[in-house]
Amino acid sequence: MTGRCRELLAEYRELALVAVAAVLGLTAQGPLRHVVHHQGIDILLVVLVLSTAIGIEPKSLRRLPASWRRLSLALVVGASVLPALSWLVAHLVAPGSLRDGVSSIGLAPCEIASIATTAMAGGDVALAGGALIGSTIVTVLVAGPILAFETPGASLHPGHIIFNLLVIVAAPLVAGVTFRSLTPLPARGETVASTTSTLAVAALVALVAAEVHLSTKYLPVVLAILLFLFASTIIGRLVGLGSGRPIMKAMLLTTSMRDFAIAAAIAAAAFGSAAAASLGIYGIAVLIWGTGSAGFMRSDSTRHR
Repeated sequence: MTGRCRELLAEYRELALVAVAAVLGLTAQGPLRHVVHHQGIDILLVVLVLSTAIGIEPKSLRRLPASWRRLSLALVVGASVLPALSWLVAHLVAPGSLRDGVSSIGLAPCEIASIATTAMAGGDVALAGGALIGSTIVTVLVAGPILAFETPGASLHPGHIIFNLLVIVAAPLVAGVTFRSLTPLPARGETVASTTSTLAVAALVALVAAEVHLSTKYLPVVLAILLFLFASTIIGRLVGLGSGRPIMKAMLLTTSMRDFAIAAAIAAAAFGSAAAASLGIYGIAVLIWGTGSAGFMRSDSTRHR
């Protein structure tokens, strides 16, 4: 029993860390908001993307051409269906910064943590890594124009949003992947990169949660987020139809888990930091969903062996 408890603790330590970070964000809002208003989210996002990219094995990316059809489908769905879905559910929320934040969820790429949850579920990690890189590039290219199209009355500057994403997402992603391809990484280095990613995710949860003002007006936000999670899970399952279980798990998790931190950066760049409040709730919900469902899928695979 003790051994099993240790395994469960190791599996869900990220989830526990996120829960602690969320509580910290909700209780120490003053200092954390100061960090948010001084580019704290952007800086942590650079650290997160860079450390995650360094952790992607080059040999796993070389296996991607065999899955190019499935990957292309996932990227097309992520660039079209998911932005439309988040815009639609956002209309359950009253006009204002909270609605703007919810509408930004579908513009984000795959959640960076989806690589870890795919591995936990026994899915195709190489495909998850390809989906992460591909969807990040797509987000940089289309997020600004899509937001401008969806919000014609707002004074948005797509060029500013694209530049912001290039600096805080695309550049560290390219730097990390290039560094890993040129420099062999020892086991200790992989551990450091993984730990850095985990801590950066937790810190981002705390910063985004600091923008949340708990009140009844968040009830429609919670409903919209749960609907988005439910619908994106169904979409992810459809994208993976007809494939083997490892590919199906990768498609399900990478499609249903969108990156709350990048969504927060998009919302803040387009609408101001107050729009990031909705993303704190989404970040907690999506990490709980991803970790819990990955654990269930792994247990289910074990039972069917």
